[in-house]
Amino acid sequence: MADARFHRTAGPFTLQEIAAAAGGQPGENADVARRYSGIATLTEAGPDQVSFLDNRRYVPAFSESRAGACIVHPRFASRAPAGMALVLCEDPYRGYARVAAKFHPEPLRPHGIHPAAQVDPGARLGPDPAIEAGVVIEADVQLGARCWIGANSVIRAGVIIGDDARIDAHVSVSHATIGHRVRLFPGVRIGQDGFGYVLGANGHLKVPQLGRVVIGDDVEIGANTAVDRGSLTDTSIGDGTVIDNLVQIGHNVRIGRCCVIAGLTGISGSCQLGDFVILGGQVGIAGHLRLGDGAQAAAQSGIHRDVPAGEMVGGTPAIPMREFRRLVGALRRLGRRSPAAGAEE
Repeated sequence: MADARFHRTAGPFTLQEIAAAAGGQPGENADVARRYSGIATLTEAGPDQVSFLDNRRYVPAFSESRAGACIVHPRFASRAPAGMALVLCEDPYRGYARVAAKFHPEPLRPHGIHPAAQVDPGARLGPDPAIEAGVVIEADVQLGARCWIGANSVIRAGVIIGDDARIDAHVSVSHATIGHRVRLFPGVRIGQDGFGYVLGANGHLKVPQLGRVVIGDDVEIGANTAVDRGSLTDTSIGDGTVIDNLVQIGHNVRIGRCCVIAGLTGISGSCQLGDFVILGGQVGIAGHLRLGDGAQAAAQSGIHRDVPAGEMVGGTPAIPMREFRRLVGALRRLGRRSPAAGAEE
């Protein structure tokens, strides 16, 4: 259960209110007026709490749970223990996410400019800003309405940020235009120099990085991720894309809409990702490659060639997932060979 010291808590809510938030329906004979005080896992929830079942491997825990109510797909309703109220939902995990947000809404946004912030007179702040202590906002910055800039963040000259952005603590942003409702988590670095050099025997010549970073609406970028500005064209991230912690995005990279990029991924310069691309953790992509719409890469894939739209790849060097699985299967069979056969080699 969430610790109220760190997570703002609302409720209690009736089963009817919980079902409405989940986008589901109360189960048969459920008491829709009964109130519940919070959410918890199947194994930890008590009679006044709500849980959820999204994975069939947890059906035994569901059948033994003491949760007072559970968000569940209708096909598992018959496995519920006696006395448990159900919220029947076609997508229980999505339903849980909505109910969790109802019980634990976002922190209350502060208002105004902290006296320890430094805001250049030439900056233009939209209505109702929230500027915390230690923030530096330089000349010609434009912030939209209701922007929240966390402690000790730095917004460099000329940056444009849209409405309802939330910039957490210790973020730096330069050479960038950022859309509406963007979230940058602590330690994010946007718009620093790209890694561009002309190599030579007598030293390496720095190539000026003259582009920008352009970020669309509803983008989230996780803690300590770095997005380099373009060298001459822009680095861009499309609407709705979500990026995990500790990701490196090189100069001139173009990322489409609604992509999902997991932690420790590295995308080399001038790569182009289509819409709805999914990259697992620790994926590495060599420079100047294209990944088509809907392409997917399994964790720790090393991508050295273009990936067609809709293809899933895995391994290093990355190959189509069906081929990768056959290869792994073959290696396992080799590992099961007799010790005598191994000794002969």
